Amino acid sequence: MKIYRYLTGQDNDDFCHRVTQALNDGFELHGAPTLTFDSKRGIVICGQAITKEVPGKTYEPGMSLSGK
Repeated sequence: MKIYRYLTGQDNDDFCHRVTQALNDGFELHGAPTLTFDSKRGIVICGQAITKEVPGKTYEPGMSLSGK
């Protein structure tokens, strides 16, 4: 089974740590990151798709997709 997740957050160290943790948990980057500007809050929001192969599992709706 392949897991897909899309991480989003403010463009800061916390977001980078979340992506780094996911990479260290076996996820791989999928495509280019995205950026948008939230004019109400005055901040840049990042997004990064990640995927992970999980052998021996079958996808079921409602299951956790954290990959752990």
